[in-house]
Amino acid sequence: MSDIKLLAGNSNRALSEAIAAYLGLPLAKCQVRRFADMEIFVEIQENVRGLDTFIIQSTSFPANDHLMELLIMTDALRRASARRITAVVPYFGYARQDRKPAPRAPISAKLVANLITRAGVDRVLTLDLHAGQIQGFFDIPTDNLFGAPVMVRDIKERLDLNNVMVISPDVGGVVRARALAKRIDAPLAIVDKRRERAGESEVMNIIGDVAGKSCILVDDIVDSGGTLCNAAEALLAKGAKEVRAYITHGVLSGGAVARIASSKLKELVVTDSIQPTEAVRVAKNIRVISIAPLMGEAIGRTAKEESVSSLFD
Repeated sequence: MSDIKLLAGNSNRALSEAIAAYLGLPLAKCQVRRFADMEIFVEIQENVRGLDTFIIQSTSFPANDHLMELLIMTDALRRASARRITAVVPYFGYARQDRKPAPRAPISAKLVANLITRAGVDRVLTLDLHAGQIQGFFDIPTDNLFGAPVMVRDIKERLDLNNVMVISPDVGGVVRARALAKRIDAPLAIVDKRRERAGESEVMNIIGDVAGKSCILVDDIVDSGGTLCNAAEALLAKGAKEVRAYITHGVLSGGAVARIASSKLKELVVTDSIQPTEAVRVAKNIRVISIAPLMGEAIGRTAKEESVSSLFD
């Protein structure tokens, strides 16, 4: 472990410090600041020649600034002769743009993958990609970790599993929801919804009998919160006892926090892959659980050339 250097960007300093504490390593001295015109300047203030380096940086809001920080830090490490550069990206922004939904639309996730690769990153370590095929957008080794073990541990500690039902908020999330349901030996139901336009959703039907059940909505991203709130109302209308949501990435843009706070959701649980805002921290029905041990263990195993996939066996 003495050959490892951990570096933190500005996107989620608290998570970086928690990962460093788990590994028993200090964060490397690194200055990431802005010039007056908001240009980003990076200076690595420790020797990294021949070392295994890890940049911890989510590309969350402001996504473009944090992405540029990651690219410039990578260039600084490459020019300082680091032996290997791993980009640890707990939340990979632009992941929802993984295909062409209309003519003349970009596939921005592929563009961002190309930028990260060409900047000089040797390996990517990320968490719950919106679409698994994004791993194939990178021409370098990419490990996509899963937040399910962290969520399962929390669910087992807090809920009676005999009356739990896992819910996928849409058809596209069935694989993710089924994987979590299998871990806690719970039945699965699906919310069939139709999205009329971006940012809006209309719940159409519930596939499965949720009457009397404690329902757990499972997804990778919560942004506006509209889907979750609509799904909670539909589930309760079908006789569900209560509705919680376990979501990996709490984007929670705009008025999402207020929308969830006033909704029928009993609780929304998100990870700290994105640094929680003050509004999230004080919200009564939003709780944050940490992925630092999971990310720290994956970093340690990567450095020691050990299996990462066995974390999820």
